[in-house]
Amino acid sequence: MSDSKPDLDRYPELAKAWDRRQFIKSAAVGTAFMALGGTLVRIAADDLTKQARAEKRPDGRARLPPGQRAIEALRAMGGDEGDGDVRTFKLRVHGEVKTPFELDYMALLKLPQVEKVADVHCVTGWSLIGGLWKGVQVALLAEKAGLKDGVRHVIFEAAHGYTANVPLKEATGDTSLITYRLNGKPFSLSHGAPVRGLIPDLYFWKSAKWITGVRFVKNDRPGYWEVRGYHNHADPWREERYA
Repeated sequence: MSDSKPDLDRYPELAKAWDRRQFIKSAAVGTAFMALGGTLVRIAADDLTKQARAEKRPDGRARLPPGQRAIEALRAMGGDEGDGDVRTFKLRVHGEVKTPFELDYMALLKLPQVEKVADVHCVTGWSLIGGLWKGVQVALLAEKAGLKDGVRHVIFEAAHGYTANVPLKEATGDTSLITYRLNGKPFSLSHGAPVRGLIPDLYFWKSAKWITGVRFVKNDRPGYWEVRGYHNHADPWREERYA
């Protein structure tokens, strides 16, 4: 997001994200840090966590899932990086569909775009609150491809064979995106540039970085982390961290 205030009359859904941004900026002025026994403590982050814990989602659940703390910027969590080049980006939409297709970066941008405010929750315990994500809804890709009867899951494919499996309902939710901007800025390579997945209602490992494909399937196929002991579903509010 730029420093200029968005048109909140036209985009009222951005109001919370803007208020959150102004809160963080004001907290950074003056006493943003304090020293305790030689350790720096981020006051703004503590306040952000308290505020998030006091809020509710539209579905009635607490905004901040159990065991999570709010942070101000997305953290890089490793992984085998893709090349990050928009010139070589390809997204394959395939599987149990009537019309499989492939998109390059420019073709992705020509599809209807959305901006969604969404929180994301890492299995390690941090949550990014109020991020403004821009991209294409997975539901649009599903509609464009035409799902065959019996599709129940989506496999997000990424560089070097990484996969993440997601139930169809959550993969095609309103805030589930193929995204290329966060708060108005492109992703760095460490965050999945040029394009990544976004499944905000599941732990963040389901939001595949360096994404290369969206595969619709009838039968579930556990992904990279799921076969290594992580939970197959990954609901943060149920603390579904491990199998």
